[in-house]
Amino acid sequence: MRKIAIVGSGQAGLLAAHALVKAGYEVTLYSDRTPEQWLNESKPTGIAARFDVALAFERELGLAFWEDAAPKGQGAQVTACAAPGNRLLTLAGRLERPFFAIDLRLQSHRWMLELERRGGKIAIEPVTIARLDAIAAENDLTVVAAGRGDLCNLFERDAARNVHSEAQRNVVMMCVTGPKLGFDGIPMLPVKFNLFAGIGEAFWVPYHHKDVGPSWNCLFEAVPGGPLDRFQGARSGEEIVAIAKGLMKELIPWDYEWFKGAELSDQHGWQNGRVVPAVRKPVGRLPSGRIVTPLGDTAMSIDPIGGQGANNGNKMARNLVECIVQHGERPFDADWMTRTFDRFYARHGGPTDRFNNILLAGVSPPMAHLLMAQYGSDGRADNTSGQQALANAFVNNFNDPARLTAVLEDVGRVRAFIRQTTGRPWPLALAAGGVGVGIAQVRQRIGLLPGHPA
Repeated sequence: MRKIAIVGSGQAGLLAAHALVKAGYEVTLYSDRTPEQWLNESKPTGIAARFDVALAFERELGLAFWEDAAPKGQGAQVTACAAPGNRLLTLAGRLERPFFAIDLRLQSHRWMLELERRGGKIAIEPVTIARLDAIAAENDLTVVAAGRGDLCNLFERDAARNVHSEAQRNVVMMCVTGPKLGFDGIPMLPVKFNLFAGIGEAFWVPYHHKDVGPSWNCLFEAVPGGPLDRFQGARSGEEIVAIAKGLMKELIPWDYEWFKGAELSDQHGWQNGRVVPAVRKPVGRLPSGRIVTPLGDTAMSIDPIGGQGANNGNKMARNLVECIVQHGERPFDADWMTRTFDRFYARHGGPTDRFNNILLAGVSPPMAHLLMAQYGSDGRADNTSGQQALANAFVNNFNDPARLTAVLEDVGRVRAFIRQTTGRPWPLALAAGGVGVGIAQVRQRIGLLPGHPA
């Protein structure tokens, strides 16, 4: 029986461990914390919203323990603002199947216990470079799934695959309870996006918290130095929530009444920092010359703007396990590691990275075309209009970024897609959206609500 070590007890590492145990490998998972420490003493490492393609792997492994209890995210509602206070347009799109965001602390706790029950081994210890070298000597393959920690430095950034060398946003996340599960006038439970041109983004995500259950995880993505960038000096979750309330009252007043009673769900339920997007080479060399391969955020670190980190990790774990099984008894050499990651990057990683970079860049001309042409979408399940079809297509790209990302990169392609989806010439579709947007602008200028759909 071949021996495989996985360093890291986050989502991607645990999924790979479970899948390899199921496939008959001897697996040891190394974790820097016990299941109880994950549950009671840790901060959430992200929102970890997952869409259907990523969730399928969890379901196949019998690890989807919370889907009956967790809130089912049915789509996305986007409010795009030309300036603070000016709601330019809305988009309300439905997913083909719901998404779930499960508290990673609850998940790692349960999945670690379940891994031992199913025959995997768990070692609780911090892993240094020297210890990793010793682990690699004892195993046929060693996988580093240690998030964005120091072990990432083993893996060189891939210059050909990196667009950014610095963080593009200052990010703050908070788990809150109090706001109701839903929004007036929106006929589904969505992730709610507020996008501000040149300033940043704010997202409210239906969430299953380890203690309070169905609740919310709220994320602010601030362009450094801009009006949303107010959290960097905060030192507690309570301070984070208080700043968020003041910011929303000033810049996002349409959501303030919904949020004003929010309270932190638990004392550890917040994060404040930044993410440097990075794609790393899939071979790390240890002092002895032994090699290891990365997984999850260690291989690809993604800004949370597109909700893709956990999805990417699930898809990468599936790809890794498939390639391990297909490789049989042959050695896991550097060529195999490179081919394995290239296979994943071609199908999932590349489109995901490109989609995320589109979102970080703001509203490009192709994105502006799609947003204007879909104006009129309201998120109703019985809406069969071309506008709703465009909105749904955009939202379903979060499930599988290979579906629409190439279209969103090219004005010609997006125009053809608008014509194909709506059944009318793209100039007419844009003009119709422009009329609705123009009316909403006039309404706001004379002191009325914009009157957007949904």
